[in-house]
Parts: sequence; C-alpha cells; structure tokens
Amino acid sequence: MTAPATAAVRPPLSLYLHVPWCVRKCPYCDFNSHAVKGEIPEAPYLKALLEDLDQDLSLASTREIQTVFIGGGTPSLMSGEFYQRLFRELRARLNLAPDAEITLEANPGTLEQGRFEAFRAAGINRLSIGVQSFNAGHLATLGRIHDSDAAHRAIEAARRAGFTNFNIDLMHGLPDQTPADAIADLEAALSHNPPHLSWYQLTLEPNTEFYSRPPDLPDDDRLWDIYRQGSDYLRRQGFSDYEVSAWSQPGMASRHNLNYWTFGDYLALGAGAHGKISLADGSIRRYWKTRQPDAYLNRIGSRTAGSEQIAPEDLPLEFLMNVLRLSDGVEERLFTDHTGLPLSSVAVKLEQLRGEKLLEGHRIQATELGQRYLNSLLERFL
Repeated sequence: MTAPATAAVRPPLSLYLHVPWCVRKCPYCDFNSHAVKGEIPEAPYLKALLEDLDQDLSLASTREIQTVFIGGGTPSLMSGEFYQRLFRELRARLNLAPDAEITLEANPGTLEQGRFEAFRAAGINRLSIGVQSFNAGHLATLGRIHDSDAAHRAIEAARRAGFTNFNIDLMHGLPDQTPADAIADLEAALSHNPPHLSWYQLTLEPNTEFYSRPPDLPDDDRLWDIYRQGSDYLRRQGFSDYEVSAWSQPGMASRHNLNYWTFGDYLALGAGAHGKISLADGSIRRYWKTRQPDAYLNRIGSRTAGSEQIAPEDLPLEFLMNVLRLSDGVEERLFTDHTGLPLSSVAVKLEQLRGEKLLEGHRIQATELGQRYLNSLLERFL
C-alpha cells in the first residue's frame, strides 16, 4: 500500500451536529432518531456535546469552519435558549467563519410561536423545513405529525423571522402518487418562493417499518413520469438540479451540501454523528460517535465509537462517488487537492471514460449517458 502525498490544499471544513430525538419515528426513516419520552435532556446534552467537542478540538486545529448543519431527529424540538448557549460555546472553541452558513432542520409539527426568532438570535441563518408533502393522504401514509396548513404556516413564520435562505424538503414516488400529485406538491412549495428545494424519491431502507411492511409504490414507468414532469416544471420555474436530489435558484445551492459532494472535511458532534477529516500527515479518516442517546449522554471520555483510515487505493472511488453526484462535476485539480493523490493515478481511466462519452472533457463530470450508467462507471475504480 502506497501512502498518499499530503494534499496540496486541505479541503474546506464543516461541522455536522446531530440531535437524535423526534416526536415519532416515521415509517420510512433510517436515520439515528428516537421518539422522545418525557422532557428532552437539553442541559445534559449540551454538556455532552461540549465534552465531545473538547476531545476533538485537535481535529479542527486553527482551520476555519465554513458551514454548520444541525440534523436529526428533529433539531427544532430544542429550545432557542439551547442553541444560543451552544453557539456561544462553539464560537469560544472553534474558528467559525464570519459568513458561515448555519442550517437547522425543522419540522412544521414541532414549532411554537416565536421559536424561529430565537433560532435566528442564536446565529442560525438557514432552515431546512421537512414538509415531505402537502397532500393530506400522503402525509398520513408517511406518518408525519403535521398537515398542509401547518406546513404553510411554518414556512411563512420562517420568512417573518427573517430567514431569506431556506430549503423545503419534499419526497416523490410516494404510495399511490401520480405525476399530477407530485406537481401539486411542487407548486405548493414554490408558492413560497424558496431559494432551495430538496426533492428526492422515497426508498425503502433496511431497519424501517416500510422495509418490513412495504407499501405499494409506483412502478418504474410512473416513477419516471413523476421525475420527468417534476424536473421539467422546476426548470421552467428557474431552478437547476445542481446535485442528484437538490434544486436551487441561481447562487443559492447549499454550501454545506457542496462541501460533502466535493469530498470536503466535516467534524462530527452528537449521538451517531459521522465525520471525515484530512490529517496533517496526508491520511484521511472517517469516524463516528456513540449512537444511542443514553450511552452518548453517560459516556466518560471520548464519545468516538470508531474510526478508520480511507486506504489510498480506495480514495479515487470515494472521491468520484461524491463529485459525480454534482451536475457540473468538478475541476480536475480538486482530485489532488482533496485526496493528496496525483491526477496521473486515475488519468488513464478518466480518458477511457471520456472516449466512451461517459465523462465530459477537461472536467471530472458525468455526461447525461454517464449519469444514466453511473454505477457501472464507478465500478471501473473498484
């Protein structure tokens, strides 16, 4: 095994923070989320997060944190005061960029009047609102705790609180969904003029209720009709799909998402959070935190449950699995910048794929044909 050269440019650094509690586990959800029983232990969780961070400060060193994403679970269950205290402590420990994009996931069914204003006061400047559908029947099937009216009210409340940068989460390919249903969801979302939209297909993931008792999903022909008609509609409205399931108005792509898909680095905090970090010796490590909330809260010492170095021979595939999700791909120089490997290590395969019209010229970017056969394309780098 040959060690990689030290990356010429360390990639941007983000922070992912996980809040594991939710009101009720949705039947399709395979995230590390746990239905809350009684009061959420906000103060103990804040203490645990800061202890966790203190153990990992050497991973950040003096690097600037460009973006923060707070996911879950349902992070909007936590109070504004929790986030205000959290960000005071984060700023005291980390070099947070003055213009850092700071995103919080919020569910319409978990918001009280005034909660958004408190989130803004904490320094959160972007919301991702988990609507999933505006259709009453589909919301019931998905086990969501809000209705369409609550979703509309939440989005408007976010705007009133000063959130001009926000995302609306929608799903398609739902049980019994027609193309017209999907377009109606998109129209309802776009009535709020969102800068960003996550529009992704429902999939049946292991260890979920839907996987154990699968619902009757649309067949492949209908799925294609939904995707094609929905995509055409979004493009007519001025949105572009910069990533497989992410759509944005010009200049409003999620910076945190882009750091993931360009093989950037991200610190991990919170129960079950995963991180990836480029170390000074040129190695790249993935690591993950203790998953169960109670175990995370009561852990003494490091809350890192495990870590592994990405083997140099695996780096090309890891890099390409991410960057080829982007419609525009990336410049070739990013391969060396973010892996530490010379471009010559993959140049022959890249040229072969360009010759087969699977990659564009002079960039690491899949053609339309390459996107269609992306899994086969990636197998070349196994």
